[in-house]
Amino acid sequence: MKSQDIRLKFLNFFKEKQHSIVPSAPMVVKDDPTLMFVNSGMAPFKEYFLGNAQPKNNRIADSQKCLRVSGKHNDLEEVGYDTYHHTLFEMLGNWSFGDYFKREAIAWAWELLTEVYGIDKDILYVTVFEGSDDADNLPMDTEAYDFWKTFISEDRILKGNKKDNFWEMGDQGPCGPCSEIHVDIRSAEEKAKVGGKSLVNMDHPQVVEIWNLVFMQYNRKANGSLENLPDKHIDTGMGFERLCMVLQGVQSNYDTDVFTPIIREIETITNKNYGKDEKIDVAIRVISDHVRAVAFSIADGQLPSNTGAGYVIRRILRRAVRYGFTFLDKKEPFIYRLVDVLSNRMGKAFPELKAQKHLIENVIKEEEQSFLRTLDKGIEMLEHHMDFNTLMKDKVNTIIEIEKVISGTTAFELYDTYGFPLDLTQLIAKENGFLVDVKGFENLMQKQKSRSRAASEMSTDDWTILIDDAEEEFVGYDTLEANVKLTRYRKVTSKKDGDMYQLVFNLTPFYPEGGGQVGDKGYLEDAHGDVVYILDTKKENNVIIHFAKNLPKHIDESFKVVVDAKQRYRTECNHTATHLLHQALREVLGEHVEQKGSAVHSKYLRFDFSHFSKLTVEELRDVENFVNRRIDGKLPLIEKRNIPKDEAIAEGAMSLFGEKYGDTVRAIRFGQSIELCGGTHVKNTADIWHFKIISEGAVAAGIRRIEAITNDAVKDFYFENNRAYFEMKDLLNNAKEPVKALQNLQEENTNLKKQIESLLKAKAKNIKGELKSELQNINGVQFLAKKLDLDAAGLKDVAFELGSQFDNLFLLFATEQNEKALLSCYISKELVASKGLNAGQVVRELGKCIQGGGGGQPFFATAGGKNPAGIDEALEEAKKYLN
Repeated sequence: MKSQDIRLKFLNFFKEKQHSIVPSAPMVVKDDPTLMFVNSGMAPFKEYFLGNAQPKNNRIADSQKCLRVSGKHNDLEEVGYDTYHHTLFEMLGNWSFGDYFKREAIAWAWELLTEVYGIDKDILYVTVFEGSDDADNLPMDTEAYDFWKTFISEDRILKGNKKDNFWEMGDQGPCGPCSEIHVDIRSAEEKAKVGGKSLVNMDHPQVVEIWNLVFMQYNRKANGSLENLPDKHIDTGMGFERLCMVLQGVQSNYDTDVFTPIIREIETITNKNYGKDEKIDVAIRVISDHVRAVAFSIADGQLPSNTGAGYVIRRILRRAVRYGFTFLDKKEPFIYRLVDVLSNRMGKAFPELKAQKHLIENVIKEEEQSFLRTLDKGIEMLEHHMDFNTLMKDKVNTIIEIEKVISGTTAFELYDTYGFPLDLTQLIAKENGFLVDVKGFENLMQKQKSRSRAASEMSTDDWTILIDDAEEEFVGYDTLEANVKLTRYRKVTSKKDGDMYQLVFNLTPFYPEGGGQVGDKGYLEDAHGDVVYILDTKKENNVIIHFAKNLPKHIDESFKVVVDAKQRYRTECNHTATHLLHQALREVLGEHVEQKGSAVHSKYLRFDFSHFSKLTVEELRDVENFVNRRIDGKLPLIEKRNIPKDEAIAEGAMSLFGEKYGDTVRAIRFGQSIELCGGTHVKNTADIWHFKIISEGAVAAGIRRIEAITNDAVKDFYFENNRAYFEMKDLLNNAKEPVKALQNLQEENTNLKKQIESLLKAKAKNIKGELKSELQNINGVQFLAKKLDLDAAGLKDVAFELGSQFDNLFLLFATEQNEKALLSCYISKELVASKGLNAGQVVRELGKCIQGGGGGQPFFATAGGKNPAGIDEALEEAKKYLN
């Protein structure tokens, strides 16, 4: 059975059971601070489990894209070494929100697996929760056990502990016992030797869990206690890739048609064969897994970057690159070439892959090129380190043994700066007869993790409910003030912000951060005149949360809440301008342009879009003029709220990849610009006053970024530029043609610099002749420490000139420029080897005398500092290295 048919049979089965079939949500999470990515099938439905929203249908089924790079069995560095864990995976799921419960979930799971898919009942095992005698004191799930007895013999029903059979979404929130379905696909001979029952949940590659039925019936509170949920829910998740393995009769997920087309393409590109060498097999599995994760993430709008979710994607891709580099001998980009196969295989189920195919290819290719360059730099650094250690070992008297070791500091720098995992450093080191200080590396890694954890530590109290079942309403499109009641609040404590309070009202005019637009600020005031400032507004699992440093004194009374009108107005100008900018770019550059991200603040706007070349001056001017003509045209806002999504799209509204839309949407029109958008906007484009592009540049391959300003910010921009112009003109003696006068000054400055360089070279040459006579012979070393009236380049020239004429040379030169001190140390290479001297270490230590630091190579290094008065001390201290 083909994978596409397997997916379709699942969805059709539950459609017949009156479930609504919904598309996969984007993997990148927008309104849940506890998650970067959707990491389980239930994540897109948290708002329903938490009671923050009601689904249109209480029965839902889907195939959800998930990304998991940490946690049980899913550490990123382990993927590829077994045959059934992945970074990206599909989770087939059926959901009941207060509708059916254990009986139906168990019966339908058994029916689908054994009757529809035809899986042999004799290879299945199920687990149920055995109960716990800890603080929760939970009973055994006898209800699930009794239901299973009607389908499967009791010797195949296993009792599982809390770790395996009690599911929780996190430290707080809905949870409950679960019942797992495992399959044993070993050969008859293997089963005869060892029973499958003993291998369940033991990480055996052919005895694996394929479906987990979670019975949500409790809520975990902040203090760790459990309470019953008002409604009971069903949350199931079946691993699509594992199901395909079972139904296609193979022993590995990678042998299914989900992966085999990608693996065949890798074999063709690399001229390597899968199934012949374990190291090559691991590399191919890593690449075939990781290209899916990266491609889907980019399609959902998350580009590789250096922070947050983007860093995770970059790390996954770089892991794939270095496996290709190390084990498949691929020193040039090739992973991007796999996107075509991936798109052809999965594009029907996930059309975003086909729509974004060229963008995905270009982004991956540029990332590959960038990391391969980084790998080259890291390898060069590592080789230099090994070359120096080897030189030291060869030059030193054989009585003294120098161990060939890559320090933990060097290994960590390679990891932290160049993305070298420890095993790659160990591999290169081993090939050159070196060891790696693993313990030193791990200590530094642990310190970094501890710092990261400390910076992000946060504790969250339970919600204090003041008004139960209050339905929150957003009224901020129509008003900036409202009389409200506080329905719930909680305290949140973090190292970064200290104590904060999160407030929820029955209605609010405050716009929560979303769609690129920042959250509103403002204040609330009670009848006694007490004021609490709202510092930010965000949306979390469909709840609008207001952040404040203090809790209102009279929490049971009504409040007047007021949005900061000035900030909101400026933000609206910028948000409306992004819509006009999007239209302008498509008009000027072509309809291939699509929005790839935005940030709308009160002071500026940032707009990312797909395009493959730098915009010319003329194109930028045309874009700017296009927007300003729409501003001058005084186009009114035409808004349609809560209209069917299909209707809005039919009217020409643009939707964005990576955004999660409901069945009904809000459409915003200004003239011919129509977009689906939940943000706030001006009532008329004339309110924007003017639009000005400040910068344009690249973000990633095929992604450009424009930063721009509107309204008051444009007025300030022109005022400052006008002021700077007249100041410059005044400095140029009110020249009639200031630009020409400035060009003349630049030309004159260039000529003078050349003359100065020539004079300094001559001066350095003369000084070199004088210094020869000042060299001192100390213990066989030609030594000189002296302050010179030269710049940094002059010090280096003199040092290397002397170095070409004298052996066993140790020089320390100093100079003072612009009230700062500079040290330059030169040590002949034969001294580096024979006496263990290191110029980099010398300047690091002597740099303390000038209140600075530096570094460099063993034979030449420099240091800078802010204390020129310490130069004499540094020169005097230099002699100690020769004692």
